Amino acid sequence: MIKVAVREGGPNPDLNVNLAQLIEQCRQRNMPKSSIDNAIKGADKSKPTSYALYEGRGPGGSSLLVEALTDNNKRSYAELKLIMARNGGSMCDGARHCFDKKGVVTVQTNDGEGNAVQLERALELAIEAGAEDVQETQDEEERDVYKYICDVSSLRDVRSNLVSLGLVPLTSGPEFLPNLTVRLSDADMELASQLLELIHNQIDVMRVYDNIE
Repeated sequence: MIKVAVREGGPNPDLNVNLAQLIEQCRQRNMPKSSIDNAIKGADKSKPTSYALYEGRGPGGSSLLVEALTDNNKRSYAELKLIMARNGGSMCDGARHCFDKKGVVTVQTNDGEGNAVQLERALELAIEAGAEDVQETQDEEERDVYKYICDVSSLRDVRSNLVSLGLVPLTSGPEFLPNLTVRLSDADMELASQLLELIHNQIDVMRVYDNIE
């Protein structure tokens, strides 16, 4: 993702907002500075890769969006199509309509001084920061977090405002949020979990979104 950001907007994070956000996320995940620098410097030498968004259906009528970076779109599509077909899903158009693309700033539920921020206060901070909404959820590492939601064009301002209000961002960037969710049976939920894990493990895949309750 760093290499793509450099090719699209240049190697200077002061002039490339997308690159600056990625570098910050790498630091928060304790990626060594040398690895970040090597990714930036190696952008021109790496294989050309392109962004792809694949649509699919999962078990129980669920909708899936898969973001990938690939140097061979036909290969990536074929591999995902095979994974889907073998695990209760299918590649198809139309899933995109079940999602809205939004800017999302994920923050700790504690402020910069370690004090817990209650949901009522988090909602007040959302209004002050210019966000549309806030959701209480868990991140990939099962930490309790708040997700502040806004228009993609407002992402940088909302993030900056949240920092000035004393919150600690973990990640920020565009995400696809479901506007219509489906509830699955236990059997379909088990199938969906297996399918999502297999998609996540595909080498070109960056993120997978679903609309499962």
